[in-house]
Amino acid sequence: MVSPLIVQRLIALPFLVLGSWCLFWPRMVLELGLNPEYRQLTATTILLMGCFGSQAVLSGLFAWFSSFTRTTFLVYGIALLPFFWFNYWFVFEEPVFSQWMALDFISNAAMLSLCVWGWRISRVG
Repeated sequence: MVSPLIVQRLIALPFLVLGSWCLFWPRMVLELGLNPEYRQLTATTILLMGCFGSQAVLSGLFAWFSSFTRTTFLVYGIALLPFFWFNYWFVFEEPVFSQWMALDFISNAAMLSLCVWGWRISRVG
């Protein structure tokens, strides 16, 4: 049987992997992730993408090393829901992001599924 700790660490992985990509290769993320009409490869946008990545890595480290309870899995899952609207809006309604944004959507869907799984296998109380 998979433990809640394993599920929690699986939740941390998208933050650590995608966040590291943004932190260490911000220019590549901007070039691939933004549609050309929205892409501005300035020192500022590259810096901001790196900052975004460092925040994601920080979130991943918190998810990896914290002690998740049943409530943590529930709240984490609920907190992920607005990201689905974000993914939809900025890919289909206002197409700022390229099809590479599917990585974010897939990661969010996986983390949401893992939150449900972690909530279900965690002890009550």
